[in-house]
Amino acid sequence: MEKEPPKDKRWFWRGLVLFSFVALVIAAVLFSFSKYFHRSDSSKADTHQVVDKYANALIIAMQFFDVQKSGKLVNNKIAWRGDSAMGDGSEANLDLTKGMFDAGDHVKFGFPMAFTATVLSWSILEYGNNMKLVNELENAQESLKWITDFLINAHPSDNVLYIQVGDPKLDHTCWERPEVMTGKRPLTQVNATYPGTDVAAETAAAMAAASLVFKSIDSAYSKTLLKHARQLFTFADTYRGLYSISIPGVQEFYNSTGFGDELLWAAAWLYHATRDKSYLRYVATNGDVFANWGNSSWFSWENKLAGVQVLLSRVNFFGTEEDISTEESLSLQLYRQTAETFLCGLLPESPTATSQRTPDGLVWVNQWNPLQYSVASSFLAVVYSDYMLSSQTSNLYCSGELYEPTELRNFAVSQLDYILGNNPTEMSYLVGYGSRYPQQVHHRGASIPVDDNSNCSDGFKWLHTREPNPNVAVGALVGGPSLSDTYMDFRNNISQSETTTYNSALIVGLISGLITSSSQVESFVKN
Repeated sequence: MEKEPPKDKRWFWRGLVLFSFVALVIAAVLFSFSKYFHRSDSSKADTHQVVDKYANALIIAMQFFDVQKSGKLVNNKIAWRGDSAMGDGSEANLDLTKGMFDAGDHVKFGFPMAFTATVLSWSILEYGNNMKLVNELENAQESLKWITDFLINAHPSDNVLYIQVGDPKLDHTCWERPEVMTGKRPLTQVNATYPGTDVAAETAAAMAAASLVFKSIDSAYSKTLLKHARQLFTFADTYRGLYSISIPGVQEFYNSTGFGDELLWAAAWLYHATRDKSYLRYVATNGDVFANWGNSSWFSWENKLAGVQVLLSRVNFFGTEEDISTEESLSLQLYRQTAETFLCGLLPESPTATSQRTPDGLVWVNQWNPLQYSVASSFLAVVYSDYMLSSQTSNLYCSGELYEPTELRNFAVSQLDYILGNNPTEMSYLVGYGSRYPQQVHHRGASIPVDDNSNCSDGFKWLHTREPNPNVAVGALVGGPSLSDTYMDFRNNISQSETTTYNSALIVGLISGLITSSSQVESFVKN
């Protein structure tokens, strides 16, 4: 029989064995976790990998805001542009020189300009981190401020808002560069006697959304924007009326068919900007009248309902029950259900898929500026997809079928890729992107050589020439193809070849949402 070691030595060896075993277990666990964290970091890096073609497209798309700027240009990035409209606002002792020209002409239409600012703000709030990856965040913020500076000055008192600079009919009798304009630029306003609920509410939405963008950058400016937003919403809601009824002259250009959508849109943005529950109660109590629950509509400068539904779905996804009353919760569910009705219509395989598409799959709603609708729809699809993923919502229910959020994103990718050249014409509809894009954009400044001395009337020779534009309107998103997927690259083909600033805001938002392989929003959800 082998002699046992002393008792204290036995405990020593047993302890050593136990310690070694525990150490091995801990090492194994740490190794396992190190692999997990490594995978996690790698996964995070992968999900934030920039998609080169979209990064390039965003850099290009952002430049059209610079093309459209009015006033004294600071750090001008467009070689063929210069100072313009330096007298705007002088008849009312206001500085309305800033802002942006609406499209290929030189009128500043306040209604679509405010919509541009609202959408650009939303894009920055959701996807500013993605913009930053390609050094475009500051450019987006600066372009937004160029508009909001104008909007602040256009609201000199509580119940007065200047909503247009220039006479569109007079403007359309000229074809000239903005730098050499000599015609009169009259001002148009809405007020308590001649109300414009739609345009005032849209401007309130723009300022509320922009106040969130500038909150951490310039708190004083953010507060100024929010003050104007509150005042304009009160003005819009107190003195109700369509601006196109008060001012019949705008009907031919930016006619508005209702103001309920703008009131809900403004209240939704004001709630996000202030967390003031009165605005949430407003969208809840006025939903029965204005929301058209259960019926989808196309998102555009004229109709904001689909945007309202997605924006308020955000509250439904991320709000806490303690913050929301039963009535408000029920209304938010209705907004979200209506948003999903709209989104189900976008998915090609859905039982309720819209038939409003070209043969090659582009969502196509109207022959005038058709890409506005496909881009706007795709932007909302990306945003909603990201809300689903961030809230760990697995499926979208469409009349008995379930769809994952990635399918909304795939729809948006298909639309953007079509726009960037994956289409029957093999043409990019984003000017400056790719090797083939429209050469005859309907745009005065782009179509006239910088050294040309033609005046208002004889400048029309540049409209009618079949030569390519001498100046490239980089970043312009043209109206787009016909229902048959065809495009006539001709300056006089206005419905297809004209470009707009609000198109640019929408496509900047869409590209920014898709610029990385990440499918989750970061910035806005955490606010």
